[in-house]
Amino acid sequence: MGLVYVFLGVMMLATGKAQAGDPENTLIMELASGPVVIEMRPDLAPQHVARIKELTRQGFYNGVVFHRVIDGFMAQTGDPSGTGAGGSGKKLKAEFSSPSVAKHIRGTVSMARAGNPDSADSQFFICFKPAPFLNGQYTIWGQVVEGMDNVDKIKKGSESDNGRVTDPDRIITMRVAADPKVDDKTKTDDKK
Repeated sequence: MGLVYVFLGVMMLATGKAQAGDPENTLIMELASGPVVIEMRPDLAPQHVARIKELTRQGFYNGVVFHRVIDGFMAQTGDPSGTGAGGSGKKLKAEFSSPSVAKHIRGTVSMARAGNPDSADSQFFICFKPAPFLNGQYTIWGQVVEGMDNVDKIKKGSESDNGRVTDPDRIITMRVAADPKVDDKTKTDDKK
Protein backbone atom coordinates (compact mmCIF):
# COMPACT_ATOMS: atom_id res chain seq x y z
CA MET A 1 0.00 0.00 0.00
CA GLY A 2 2.89 2.37 0.80
CA LEU A 3 4.19 1.86 -2.74
CA VAL A 4 0.89 3.17 -4.11
CA TYR A 5 1.26 6.39 -2.10
CA VAL A 6 4.85 6.83 -3.28
CA PHE A 7 3.71 6.27 -6.89
CA LEU A 8 0.87 8.79 -6.51
CA GLY A 9 3.28 11.32 -4.99
CA VAL A 10 5.71 10.88 -7.89
CA MET A 11 2.83 11.20 -10.39
CA MET A 12 1.68 14.42 -8.75
CA LEU A 13 5.20 15.83 -9.03
CA ALA A 14 5.55 14.68 -12.63
CA THR A 15 2.25 16.27 -13.65
CA GLY A 16 3.01 19.58 -11.94
CA LYS A 17 0.03 19.16 -9.58
CA ALA A 18 2.12 18.88 -6.42
CA GLN A 19 0.73 20.37 -3.24
CA ALA A 20 2.26 21.12 0.12
CA GLY A 21 2.71 18.08 2.36
CA ASP A 22 -0.18 18.50 4.82
CA PRO A 23 -3.59 18.91 3.10
CA GLU A 24 -5.17 20.22 6.32
CA ASN A 25 -2.67 23.08 6.31
CA THR A 26 -2.71 23.78 2.59
CA LEU A 27 -4.96 26.26 0.80
CA ILE A 28 -5.85 26.17 -2.88
CA MET A 29 -6.82 29.60 -4.15
CA GLU A 30 -8.27 29.75 -7.65
CA LEU A 31 -7.62 32.95 -9.58
CA ALA A 32 -8.60 33.83 -13.15
CA SER A 33 -4.93 33.32 -14.03
CA GLY A 34 -4.80 29.86 -12.41
CA PRO A 35 -4.37 28.08 -9.06
CA VAL A 36 -2.21 29.21 -6.17
CA VAL A 37 -1.15 26.71 -3.49
CA ILE A 38 -0.41 28.16 -0.05
CA GLU A 39 1.29 26.18 2.67
CA MET A 40 -0.07 27.43 5.98
CA ARG A 41 2.24 27.76 9.00
CA PRO A 42 0.43 26.85 12.22
CA ASP A 43 3.87 26.58 13.84
CA LEU A 44 4.24 30.36 13.39
CA ALA A 45 0.66 31.60 13.81
CA PRO A 46 -1.73 28.92 15.11
CA GLN A 47 -4.63 31.30 15.84
CA HIS A 48 -4.40 33.04 12.46
CA VAL A 49 -4.17 29.74 10.57
CA ALA A 50 -7.19 28.40 12.46
CA ARG A 51 -9.19 31.55 11.63
CA ILE A 52 -8.16 31.57 7.95
CA LYS A 53 -9.26 27.91 7.69
CA GLU A 54 -12.55 28.67 9.45
CA LEU A 55 -13.31 31.57 7.10
CA THR A 56 -12.22 29.56 4.05
CA ARG A 57 -14.51 26.69 4.99
CA GLN A 58 -17.40 29.17 5.32
CA GLY A 59 -16.73 30.37 1.75
CA PHE A 60 -15.86 33.82 3.08
CA TYR A 61 -13.06 34.47 0.56
CA ASN A 62 -14.90 33.23 -2.54
CA GLY A 63 -15.39 36.17 -4.89
CA VAL A 64 -13.46 38.64 -2.73
CA VAL A 65 -11.37 41.18 -4.66
CA PHE A 66 -7.70 42.12 -4.48
CA HIS A 67 -8.51 45.71 -3.52
CA ARG A 68 -4.93 46.92 -3.01
CA VAL A 69 -2.13 45.72 -5.29
CA ILE A 70 1.20 47.53 -5.39
CA ASP A 71 3.53 46.45 -8.19
CA GLY A 72 6.80 45.10 -6.79
CA PHE A 73 5.40 44.93 -3.24
CA MET A 74 2.20 42.98 -2.52
CA ALA A 75 -1.39 42.02 -3.40
CA GLN A 76 -3.97 42.49 -0.60
CA THR A 77 -7.37 40.82 -0.30
CA GLY A 78 -9.80 39.53 2.31
CA ASP A 79 -12.21 42.44 2.64
CA PRO A 80 -15.71 41.47 1.47
CA SER A 81 -16.62 45.16 1.02
CA GLY A 82 -13.70 45.62 -1.38
CA THR A 83 -12.77 48.94 0.21
CA GLY A 84 -9.95 47.86 2.51
CA ALA A 85 -11.97 48.88 5.57
CA GLY A 86 -13.99 45.68 6.04
CA GLY A 87 -13.44 42.26 7.50
CA SER A 88 -15.11 39.36 9.25
CA GLY A 89 -15.66 41.24 12.50
CA LYS A 90 -13.22 39.22 14.63
CA LYS A 91 -9.88 40.80 15.57
CA LEU A 92 -6.89 38.54 16.19
CA LYS A 93 -4.04 38.98 18.64
CA ALA A 94 -0.73 39.46 16.82
CA GLU A 95 1.48 36.40 16.33
CA PHE A 96 4.61 38.11 15.03
CA SER A 97 7.66 35.98 14.22
CA SER A 98 11.22 36.96 14.92
CA PRO A 99 13.04 37.71 11.65
CA SER A 100 15.43 34.89 12.57
CA VAL A 101 12.44 32.50 12.32
CA ALA A 102 10.34 33.87 9.42
CA LYS A 103 10.78 36.70 6.94
CA HIS A 104 8.66 38.46 4.36
CA ILE A 105 10.09 37.03 1.14
CA ARG A 106 8.59 36.46 -2.30
CA GLY A 107 5.38 34.48 -1.80
CA THR A 108 5.01 35.14 1.93
CA VAL A 109 1.35 35.34 3.02
CA SER A 110 0.84 37.70 5.94
CA MET A 111 -2.03 39.41 7.75
CA ALA A 112 -2.94 42.99 6.95
CA ARG A 113 -3.76 45.19 9.92
CA ALA A 114 -4.35 48.78 11.05
CA GLY A 115 -1.97 50.63 13.38
CA ASN A 116 -2.87 48.44 16.35
CA PRO A 117 -0.80 45.22 16.23
CA ASP A 118 -3.87 43.27 17.42
CA SER A 119 -6.18 44.57 14.67
CA ALA A 120 -5.75 41.82 12.03
CA ASP A 121 -9.07 40.32 10.94
CA SER A 122 -9.63 38.60 7.58
CA GLN A 123 -7.45 40.67 5.25
CA PHE A 124 -4.12 39.29 4.11
CA PHE A 125 -1.46 40.02 1.52
CA ILE A 126 1.00 38.10 -0.63
CA CYS A 127 4.46 39.58 -1.17
CA PHE A 128 5.71 39.93 -4.76
CA LYS A 129 9.30 40.28 -3.53
CA PRO A 130 11.17 40.45 -0.21
CA ALA A 131 9.87 43.15 2.17
CA PRO A 132 12.28 43.06 5.14
CA PHE A 133 10.79 46.26 6.60
CA LEU A 134 7.67 44.19 7.49
CA ASN A 135 9.60 41.51 9.41
CA GLY A 136 8.53 41.17 13.04
CA GLN A 137 5.64 43.62 12.54
CA TYR A 138 3.04 41.55 10.67
CA THR A 139 1.80 38.02 11.30
CA ILE A 140 3.19 35.57 8.73
CA TRP A 141 0.87 32.59 8.36
CA GLY A 142 1.73 31.04 5.00
CA GLN A 143 3.92 30.72 1.94
CA VAL A 144 2.97 30.31 -1.71
CA VAL A 145 4.53 27.00 -2.78
CA GLU A 146 2.99 26.81 -6.25
CA GLY A 147 1.39 29.32 -8.61
CA MET A 148 3.32 32.46 -7.74
CA ASP A 149 3.32 33.19 -11.48
CA ASN A 150 -0.49 33.43 -11.18
CA VAL A 151 -0.17 35.87 -8.27
CA ASP A 152 2.17 37.98 -10.42
CA LYS A 153 -0.66 38.34 -12.97
CA ILE A 154 -3.10 39.95 -10.50
CA LYS A 155 -4.15 43.37 -11.80
CA LYS A 156 -2.03 46.13 -10.25
CA GLY A 157 -3.43 49.27 -8.68
CA SER A 158 -2.65 52.92 -9.13
CA GLU A 159 0.65 54.05 -7.58
CA SER A 160 -0.86 57.49 -7.02
CA ASP A 161 -3.74 55.94 -5.03
CA ASN A 162 -1.75 53.62 -2.71
CA GLY A 163 -2.40 50.57 -4.90
CA ARG A 164 -6.20 50.86 -5.04
CA VAL A 165 -7.41 48.80 -7.99
CA THR A 166 -10.14 49.79 -10.44
CA ASP A 167 -12.08 46.73 -11.67
CA PRO A 168 -9.95 44.38 -9.51
CA ASP A 169 -9.23 40.68 -9.91
CA ARG A 170 -10.95 38.31 -7.49
CA ILE A 171 -10.38 35.10 -5.62
CA ILE A 172 -12.69 32.79 -7.56
CA THR A 173 -12.64 30.16 -4.82
CA MET A 174 -10.43 29.24 -1.91
CA ARG A 175 -10.49 25.93 -0.10
CA VAL A 176 -8.51 23.82 2.33
CA ALA A 177 -6.84 21.05 0.31
CA ALA A 178 -8.16 18.39 2.72
CA ASP A 179 -11.73 19.36 1.81
CA PRO A 180 -13.48 18.18 -1.37
CA LYS A 181 -13.79 20.52 -4.31
CA VAL A 182 -17.22 22.11 -4.55
CA ASP A 183 -18.03 20.23 -7.78
CA ASP A 184 -16.82 16.96 -6.23
CA LYS A 185 -19.09 17.53 -3.22
CA THR A 186 -21.99 18.41 -5.54
CA LYS A 187 -21.46 15.21 -7.51
CA THR A 188 -21.41 13.23 -4.24
CA ASP A 189 -24.60 14.96 -3.06
CA ASP A 190 -26.29 14.19 -6.41
CA LYS A 191 -25.68 10.46 -5.91
CA LYS A 192 -27.58 10.36 -2.60
